[in-house]
Amino acid sequence: MNIRHAFVAAPALSLAYALIRIVDGFDGSRGPGLAWTGGHLAFLAALVLFVPVMWEMRRLAGRTAAATIAAVVGTAGAVAAIAQFAIDIVVGFMAADHEAMRVLSDKVSSVPGVPLVVYQVGPMLFYIGLFALAAVLAAKGVLKVWAALLVLAAVVLPAASLDLLPISSLLLLGGLLPLALRPARATAALR
Repeated sequence: MNIRHAFVAAPALSLAYALIRIVDGFDGSRGPGLAWTGGHLAFLAALVLFVPVMWEMRRLAGRTAAATIAAVVGTAGAVAAIAQFAIDIVVGFMAADHEAMRVLSDKVSSVPGVPLVVYQVGPMLFYIGLFALAAVLAAKGVLKVWAALLVLAAVVLPAASLDLLPISSLLLLGGLLPLALRPARATAALR
């Protein structure tokens, strides 16, 4: 996949997850089942695509120390979030109902370090790194300030409510789209 496509596909897959998540909750609970698994697979794919997106953002920033640190932090967060979503998918497959999912999730969360690394701090690093890269690009004039602010809003909004994930995904798409639409020669000149 062309990296330009990843700048669009990653937020689009995030949007797919967000919409499926809402549909999955129509019956009053989320998971297990097709919607749970499908939504989680969509976000898992988004996270995988965000890793090369962040490293391309680092490259566009001129491979500075700040951009490198942000890419490393973001990648570490993506790995933690990938672990979280992989665990959720496995739990969804193993459980017969929502209550059984809760019991299995509690068992996983009882492993020392897992809650902190996989569910609390770890995934936040992805969002911190992604915004930091957008901020570095805005400071260098590669990305407009408004686009970096869209990325900031996209990473902060879900903290208010996970039901805002569709809006967050659209904001993220808007913030990253200028990078996907950059002229090819300008992008090639930075290599």
